[in-house]
Amino acid sequence: MNILFVCMGNMGRSPLAKALLLKKYKENGIDAEVDSAGFETFNINEEPDPRIKDLGKKHGVEVTGKARIFVKDDFAKFDRIYVMDTRTYRDVKELAKNKEQINKIDYLMNLVEPGKNKIVPCITDAWNTDPDAIFNMLDKATDKIIENVTGK
Repeated sequence: MNILFVCMGNMGRSPLAKALLLKKYKENGIDAEVDSAGFETFNINEEPDPRIKDLGKKHGVEVTGKARIFVKDDFAKFDRIYVMDTRTYRDVKELAKNKEQINKIDYLMNLVEPGKNKIVPCITDAWNTDPDAIFNMLDKATDKIIENVTGK
């Protein structure tokens, strides 16, 4: 299952979720596309926030890549598009052309707590939020993706 993670700047939450899922896909022998994107143009081609890289490293996950913008073609390339917050949900949904594309979009944390539309706090804007708690949120959600893909 091809998965895209989307947050505002593509500098923190979505690259970390991407790195987590890529690691889990590899561990489970799953060959699929995983990527991340955002909506803030000033981050294009920037590497993930160094604090995110350090957080990933602390948990044995290598966070790499460069920020890119979400584009309409992502609807064709990805089976599921998971967003981190309400604004991003609205931004992605606004670009959808039809109900099929809208049905690909969901809050990432709905995998863990269905129907709650719970957001993943922005790590790089709110370091008063426990980064490890946010890592754990993303870890649980990506575990659910693995369960859905493998049926285990």
